[in-house]
Amino acid sequence: MNRFVGKVAIVTGGSQGMGEATARLLAEEGATVVIGDVLDEKGAAVAADIGGVFHHLDVSSESDWVRLVEDTTSQFGTVDVLINNAGMLAFAAVEDIDVAAVEKLFSVNVIGAMLGAKAVVPVMKKAARGVIVNISSVDGLRGVNGLSAYTASKWAVRGLTKTQALELGPSGIRVCSVHPGGVDTQLGNPMGRTGDDLQKPYGQVPLRRIGLPDEVARVTAFAASDDASYMSGAELAVDGGWSAGTYYPGLPGS
Repeated sequence: MNRFVGKVAIVTGGSQGMGEATARLLAEEGATVVIGDVLDEKGAAVAADIGGVFHHLDVSSESDWVRLVEDTTSQFGTVDVLINNAGMLAFAAVEDIDVAAVEKLFSVNVIGAMLGAKAVVPVMKKAARGVIVNISSVDGLRGVNGLSAYTASKWAVRGLTKTQALELGPSGIRVCSVHPGGVDTQLGNPMGRTGDDLQKPYGQVPLRRIGLPDEVARVTAFAASDDASYMSGAELAVDGGWSAGTYYPGLPGS
């Protein structure tokens, strides 16, 4: 497919994991891809491999965003797609919450998505079109113990998406959120587990396995493409059925 021929896409956190998979897929389908990340060496290598461009980007820095969008529009004329993928994960019990750690997490997961939209929306409004896809999480659809700050941030991204969809729809800009479950990435599998050790924690997920970065990338690309031209404010769970409920082996129908 060539759904993104002639389009310019910014992908944050595109140096590895789901972001890299998304950047590669968009490029394969014809997009000019601009990767924004703090992992300069990795990001530059991915960009070079896909024929894209790399920019150092701390998503919590408004000046970094302004520079990125200015450079992108100067070089390519516009921004058609923004994938707000950059994110952080932090575990902590409720009584062990550290304010500084929470503020850092929110600055990336939530403020980063806000600043990204703020930076690209004037360009998209000028073109009377554009798509923003915010990467939330299955934990933006439910609660989970040990991840109160992360869960709160991903619920915030979900709410932010709906507000952006309402505000920006009249200008021809669509906004959706994608909610991955467990995914075999550096963030989702930091110990590099394989085989049964990797799959065992997902025994109560209906599809009974961890997800792959490409599986999330394909849904993200769909949401960003003209195939989803009448979809905005939607939340797309890519979680193996995790958000549907808990799978209990041994009960009728299992």
